[in-house]
Amino acid sequence: MAATAQNSEAPLRAQLAEKKDEDAEDAEYSPFYGIDKGAVLQEARCFNDPQIDARRCQQVITKLLYLLSQGESFTKKEASEVFFSVTKLFQNKDTNLRRMVYLCIKDICPSADEVIIVTSSLMKDMNSKTDLYRSNAVRVLCKIIDSQLLMQIERYLKQAIVDKSAVVASAALVSALHLLGNNTEIVKRWINEIQEAAQNKNSMVQFHAVALLHALRASDRLAISKLVASLTKANVKSPLAQCLLVRYVAQVVQDSQPGPNGEARPFYDFLESCLRHKAESVIFEAARAICNLRDVTTRELTPAITVLQLFLSSSKPVLRFAAVRTLNKVAMTHPAAVTNCNIDMESLIADQNRSIATLAITTLLKTGNESSVEKLLKQISSFMSDIADDFKIVVVEAIRSLCLKFPAKHRALMNFLSNVLREEGGFEYKKAIVHAILALIQEIPDAKETGLSHLCEFIEDCEFTYLSTQILHVLGKEGPRTPAPSKYIRYIYNRIILENATVRAAAVSSLANFGAQVPALRTRVVTLLQRALLDNDDEVRDRATLYLTQLDGLAGGTQAITAQPDVSLAGLEKGLQEYLAAGATDRPFDVSTVPKRSTEARPPSGARGGLPSSTSAAASNQPSSALKKATTEEYEELLRSIPQLAALGDVFKSSEPVRLTEEDTEYNITCIKHVFESHLVCQFNCSNTIPEQVLEGAAVVMDLSEADGFEEECVVPLDVMPLNSVGHTFTVLRRSPGALSLGKLVNVLKFKVKEIDPGTGEVEEDGYDDEYQLEEVEITPADYVKPLSVPNFRKRWEDFNADTEKTDEYGLGTREGLQEAVEAVIATLGMQPCEGTEAVPPNARSHTVLLGGVFVGNQEVLVRMSFGIDAKNSVAMKLVVRADSEETSDAVHAIIQNA
Repeated sequence: MAATAQNSEAPLRAQLAEKKDEDAEDAEYSPFYGIDKGAVLQEARCFNDPQIDARRCQQVITKLLYLLSQGESFTKKEASEVFFSVTKLFQNKDTNLRRMVYLCIKDICPSADEVIIVTSSLMKDMNSKTDLYRSNAVRVLCKIIDSQLLMQIERYLKQAIVDKSAVVASAALVSALHLLGNNTEIVKRWINEIQEAAQNKNSMVQFHAVALLHALRASDRLAISKLVASLTKANVKSPLAQCLLVRYVAQVVQDSQPGPNGEARPFYDFLESCLRHKAESVIFEAARAICNLRDVTTRELTPAITVLQLFLSSSKPVLRFAAVRTLNKVAMTHPAAVTNCNIDMESLIADQNRSIATLAITTLLKTGNESSVEKLLKQISSFMSDIADDFKIVVVEAIRSLCLKFPAKHRALMNFLSNVLREEGGFEYKKAIVHAILALIQEIPDAKETGLSHLCEFIEDCEFTYLSTQILHVLGKEGPRTPAPSKYIRYIYNRIILENATVRAAAVSSLANFGAQVPALRTRVVTLLQRALLDNDDEVRDRATLYLTQLDGLAGGTQAITAQPDVSLAGLEKGLQEYLAAGATDRPFDVSTVPKRSTEARPPSGARGGLPSSTSAAASNQPSSALKKATTEEYEELLRSIPQLAALGDVFKSSEPVRLTEEDTEYNITCIKHVFESHLVCQFNCSNTIPEQVLEGAAVVMDLSEADGFEEECVVPLDVMPLNSVGHTFTVLRRSPGALSLGKLVNVLKFKVKEIDPGTGEVEEDGYDDEYQLEEVEITPADYVKPLSVPNFRKRWEDFNADTEKTDEYGLGTREGLQEAVEAVIATLGMQPCEGTEAVPPNARSHTVLLGGVFVGNQEVLVRMSFGIDAKNSVAMKLVVRADSEETSDAVHAIIQNA
């Protein structure tokens, strides 16, 4: 590498050049100022002096290490000369010099034929009475030797692992960790010594031993489970080792679920006991592990939230930051659980550390109530200019979610976003604000005109082409539908005059949309488009020519301007990529092979602001919503590609994958339920983990005796179950259109097994039929309901026919609190909480929850649930339902009655 990896001639204080001359003498320069490799190599000859100057040699080695750390490379000859010279320094007894010699040998990395020169000296140091020599000799030897030499010194390393000196034992354990990559089998032979070291009283030795024990089993999940089980029962006193153990426990239980009837999941008791540890690091690690558990319940979260709340008032900034960051993540999925911490977080808004203040604000935005919105916005405005763009983006996302949660406050929140949009900031920050405003325009109809006006003002002085084109596209789409579309024309035409070619082309398309959708403006739009015919850019001129022709009624007319493609854009992109990857061909691209665009189930026209489920997830602030949406598109594309399934129509809803086998079994099977108008398709993702077998004709046979209302229509088998990858088999069940058929599906995987000849690696022709019992798949009412975000719940409730209203009261038994009851009912119904009503205020004795949903068949339903709890913690609920039909209202009550 070049010697200029870092400019060593630059002083540490570059700003001194701008200071006055009298201050120049106070400049602090790097101790390596003006360093040169050739000069340092010349100085290295001092290593060969008969009388070694230890201090001078240390300085020269320091310069050599500095050059190596800056990317300087030595030729083989230079490295050999330095190495041989350094080895002579072993004769000197100076302790500090010896430590520098160890570092130099490690960094130079001598070749295999040179290692033997220094091995004897290092072996001698390994048996020295000085702990410093022994520990460093172990580190250097393990760094430079190969497998053959390692076997020769294996006995010494095993002794070092159980050495009485903590320095030596830690050095040996860390060296073993580094050796694992290329010498795994050798290190595995040291297991007894490593286990003994794990009981060492020294905290650092125990920490390194636990890390090494885990690394030895890293590829075997069952072995890790056994290790974790044994360590949780052992006496691990080291706080660092305990932190590691908590992380390993979190890995083991990451896919576990809470047990039935409130039973604790595996190792949860251990994590909860760590919350009472003396060390703050262990307490935090355990709290974070509990908060990150999959499908964590309020009961499981409570002890972790309690200790994090104590950290919020700590005098240590690192503890306050760690606690508020963890609570911020928890608030995304369980805002009600964090509500009790709001008072403590309000005091952090004025924290000197702006990172802590920002996280506190965003957490309060997620957990606060409607009455506190203005107060929070005022506090945010006071320090927005003092924080970095990354934190500003976090604040903007939190405000977007808050606006979706409390639509009535959209004016205040929209004004705040418009104000920060005018301030200085980078592209990502501005993009986050624009995307937030666009989301509010789409999801809150009352915010449309205000949002469009703010965006029009922004593009007047926008320096980012990407954002300008995106805003112009939205103006062309939404502007013509507003009561006064003409007021946007001026802003759009200014872009044609003042901006670059890309923005000008987008502005032309936006103008054409106004001409196509607003006949009263068409003459004015045609006049403006005619001026674009003289533009310097081909794209702008071509667009103007096309749109003028279409506005005159030719080339498809005005409908061609506003027409939307009926194909899946993701499928079109994939098809074009495959077409180009095939190379040169005379065959034109066939657009008929592209899957059609799926039609989202939309609420009736009266449901202003109603959204499909793909966007309603954003309102609930679930972090997995984007992933789920992408997965749904992939599912639709997969189902359309199979002839037997393509005729079933559009997918109403796809469930989350459910595992039907244990993780460590020979076959990994998961099931996804796809609900159609009159069918249920069970997609089984199958993976074979046995390399000695080939499984052919895999299919799942169902027993429908416990599932009324279903009839098997067909099975799509999997030709060959892939090894360590995923294949698909499908079972199609017919049901009555609109019926909520429920029950349990008993599944058996059937296939033909063919062995692989270990000698030739070929598959044998003959095989035998086999089957494998899978877990049951339960069809619940929630499978037939999609969440629906309803920003203005009261208005939509009044829009429904009052004759469809059904009311009943239910007893929910004894509960720990109202929050648990609310979460249980929401999970049973599978609907979307509206206006933040899913969060129960602390110590509340009554609460009302508003839910919105769409049943299969595009039947919209709204639910009002009033909860009450008495002194004995018995919970009662009044359920009021309005829907598109009385049958749908009755179906909601039937779900609760049968739950």
